Amino acid sequence: MMLGLRGIPNVQGGVEKHVEMLAGKLVANGWDVDVIGRWRYLANSKIHSWNGIRVFPFWAPRSMALEAIVHTAIGVCFAALRRPDVLHIHAIGPALLVPLARLLGLKVVVTHHGYDYDRQKWGAFAKRMLRLGERMGMRLAHGRIAISREIVETMSARYHVPVALVPNGVAVSPCDGETGILDEFGLKRRRYILLAARLVPEKRQTDLIRAFATLRDSGFALVLAGGAEFETPYAAEVRAMAESTPGVILPGFQTGDRLAELFANAALFVLPSSHEGMPIALLEAMAYGLPVLASDIVANRQLGLPADDYFPLGDIEALAAAIAAKIANPPGDEQVLAQIEHVEAAYSWSSVAQKTLALYGELTK
Repeated sequence: MMLGLRGIPNVQGGVEKHVEMLAGKLVANGWDVDVIGRWRYLANSKIHSWNGIRVFPFWAPRSMALEAIVHTAIGVCFAALRRPDVLHIHAIGPALLVPLARLLGLKVVVTHHGYDYDRQKWGAFAKRMLRLGERMGMRLAHGRIAISREIVETMSARYHVPVALVPNGVAVSPCDGETGILDEFGLKRRRYILLAARLVPEKRQTDLIRAFATLRDSGFALVLAGGAEFETPYAAEVRAMAESTPGVILPGFQTGDRLAELFANAALFVLPSSHEGMPIALLEAMAYGLPVLASDIVANRQLGLPADDYFPLGDIEALAAAIAAKIANPPGDEQVLAQIEHVEAAYSWSSVAQKTLALYGELTK
């Protein structure tokens, strides 16, 4: 049973994508998988099956501070009734409920998806609770997973416990024909820069808009695909900046073929974020063969990209210069093919599933 996410399928967020892909591979390997989601994010608000995965939509309060923790508490109690072989809790906030799950006799695995207490949206109390969730998850879970080598090393040193490295995977679904999204927003193939991310402060869309604004008369558009779960001052700031900056387009949250078409036809993908666990959207862009730019934070550097694929976090001038250089020198066909082959070989969801199943097997002997 998977818990700690908004839901699947096609729900915005890295954890959600991770669970959607992992659960599908586990089903293909003969496991029964339940996913507990929050009903306001799901198209189907009733218990249903999707691609062999049972999805249970439960209520959660419409509150940024309380949504995850209350929903996880409900989910742990539900798991106590269903008695799964493994309760797999994703992210350190929901891991606050590991003590309750242990008290109820459940076998618990926790995946550490990133240092959520570093996110700019949280206040001091919330950050303390997230740190406590990390501590509870690492110390009390039966099995521990982290999605990057840096998190594995930090958790092992901090809590003196074994942590398995299971990185995110990537899978690209080719767009089946034209969806019309390019025409809808007046976009031309290979003439726009793309970022696909939620409208939250740590994704730093505002940095990208400021850098783009300096590229006057470039002939390129900037597409910021993504939405905000809650109306926040930051989301309002992004919309206001986009409205006042020519060439910036906000198509909202996109998924499926429409998102695939945006990726497949972009000239460049940029990820200027200040916080990541392991950036699935960046991996997806690379799997489409796109040239990429990413901030030089640890999580992005863990991918080992060439030096000119990084820029100093928050340095608007450096970002603008890097964008200009990238769009002026698009990669050749051989370079694109080599990048696609590398990503497909290194970041396979089948490999993610096998490593996860190895941990499950140790716990269920």
